[in-house]
Amino acid sequence: MPLLLKITLAALLLCLALPFTAQADELSTELIELEHRPIAPRFSLPDMQDQTRELSDYLGKPVIISFWATWCPPCRKEIPVFNRAKEKLKDDDVVMLFVNINEGKETIEAYQKKVPINLTILRDETAGQLTNWNMTGLPSTFILDPEGQVVYQAMGERAWDSDDILDKVRKLKPQPSKALTISTES
Repeated sequence: MPLLLKITLAALLLCLALPFTAQADELSTELIELEHRPIAPRFSLPDMQDQTRELSDYLGKPVIISFWATWCPPCRKEIPVFNRAKEKLKDDDVVMLFVNINEGKETIEAYQKKVPINLTILRDETAGQLTNWNMTGLPSTFILDPEGQVVYQAMGERAWDSDDILDKVRKLKPQPSKALTISTES
């Protein structure tokens, strides 16, 4: 086969493959909406400063809880995405929690020296939350309404900084009540 034909065929195959490669690198924005909205399992976990935090500390606002580990490639890929999401939500009164599963504080701190994590990190060093939240893999992320009900969940990596997902979270915020005005005119 002549060299020019080989180069042309190779270029054609590359062009045909590019759309599939781009799609593989794009993160999904799909979330599973839970119609029955179960109450989220409560927890009491230490943060990176060894302060015990409970889920109830964060209720009254929408809460995004992502369960992750430093050894998990999809979890690591999501970290910069979550950092961007946090920046986009900074004025929206939404809580973002990053619950590390089955790793010690030192492992997380060593990882943070390489990769900044701008989220509240909680530690589940015994992996008890895997059972409590009925998870089958990492990353697993749950979005709670202000009352602590699970509204959405996702297994695997997502584009958490996408407007599609963030708008769903923003819609969970409590709406200010409209005051009833009574006219005193007769």
